[in-house]
Amino acid sequence: MSSSARTSRSRDRAGCALLLVLTLTGCVTEIGTHDDAGPSRADARGPHDDAGVVSDTGVVSDTGASDAGPRDAASDAGATDAGPGDTGPTGPVLYPYETRHSPVDLAIADALRARAAAHPDRRDDVFAKVGDSITVSTAFLACFVTGPVDLGGRDALTATLTHFRAGDAAGTDPFRRVSSAAGIGWSASRALSGSPSPLTEELDALSPRFASLMYGTNDSGFVDLDSYGRNMTSIVEQMLAVGTIPILSSIPPRDDDAAADLRVPVFNALVRALAASRGLPFVDYHRELLPLAGHGLTSVDHLHPQAYMNGCVLSPTGLAAGANVRNLLVLEALERLRQVVLVGTDALDASAPHLAGAGTSADPYVVPSLPFAGHLDTRTDGEARVDRWDGCSTANESGPEVRFRFHLAAATRVTAAVSSGAGADLDVHVVPAGSTGACQARDNRQVDVDLAAGDWELVIDTYAGASGPLPGEGLVALVPR
Repeated sequence: MSSSARTSRSRDRAGCALLLVLTLTGCVTEIGTHDDAGPSRADARGPHDDAGVVSDTGVVSDTGASDAGPRDAASDAGATDAGPGDTGPTGPVLYPYETRHSPVDLAIADALRARAAAHPDRRDDVFAKVGDSITVSTAFLACFVTGPVDLGGRDALTATLTHFRAGDAAGTDPFRRVSSAAGIGWSASRALSGSPSPLTEELDALSPRFASLMYGTNDSGFVDLDSYGRNMTSIVEQMLAVGTIPILSSIPPRDDDAAADLRVPVFNALVRALAASRGLPFVDYHRELLPLAGHGLTSVDHLHPQAYMNGCVLSPTGLAAGANVRNLLVLEALERLRQVVLVGTDALDASAPHLAGAGTSADPYVVPSLPFAGHLDTRTDGEARVDRWDGCSTANESGPEVRFRFHLAAATRVTAAVSSGAGADLDVHVVPAGSTGACQARDNRQVDVDLAAGDWELVIDTYAGASGPLPGEGLVALVPR
């Protein structure tokens, strides 16, 4: 259904929702921010290729995986499986770790419709593919046209297949489109490089209403978390600026590289936080791969997803392969978007959970569990109470700080990280609960620290340079090791 044919009720709410979206989210681009020693935070390294990695153009099942899907049949049969609602707290929205799809309650649905209504020129039956070699693979989505296709009894997805098969993606359908914004060995920065950038070229060529976006597998090997978060934010903001709604995704395990794999959960937390900060769809690909034999990756390089019969056989046997799992997740996410944005379904979930608290020393945000992915904006959140954390640093932190309180039942090593938005310079501190000076660990990007059992706080504080405090948006990750 085209934009002009959507329900009048959805259009009436869309205007108010768009005002809310524009008020709460800023346009974030990649910038350099301070480092205590002086250098810019901007990623100084350029894009790289996957040295020694084989082509991933659709590997047939080679692990002898058992006839079992990523979850039980009830879990993967439907798309409306967001976690328990929480209508009490009114802090920032949370995307729960317990589900494969992020929640779409009425507020999120209205905001998505508002984004679409503001850009009626987008093609409602076209999506773009943006990512690295896992997206380049012919086992990603193309098989929904070339076959074989077996939806495994998920007949409700047929309408979405039919809808997008009819889309004109610069002379082909979006499933088979060879994207200008996807390449082997690409990190997120590669999509933004050049003039015009590959991302701009693809968006201009397709005018897509939707997009599948997944970078991070290559980034996890060499890019710092702050730069990754800023690059991903810039990609998302450029998409939203033209009316393209992206589906964000966690990345697979890195079974080829133990050091890189240790960073994957933190990268995934930042992407989850980015999606939540803008009310965008998020699919937890990493979660769905963990139970599979070999994590659903090929035995050739333990890096790229394995494909069974080209990737679009979604039977239990097919869903033992990582490429097939991703195809199911993205197709489900497209169905959810089609229902909400194009059909006008009010909501898919009763409510989305929110953080309790206010982010202040008297009323810190309460982290419900670890791992945790959060978002904030020190222009509007928190308070300017602590100017220096003498227990860790003499840096001038006289801008506003936001506090997240968490409890550890046992001694735990944790990674805490923040990615600062445009114009912002935010620093990460781990302190005893309620502290106004004592500090366990501090850095301008990421800390890895061993903590005793008890109550602690992650404090994101605003650095003050020569011209004063530099407040703004931040994406936050807090992950146990």
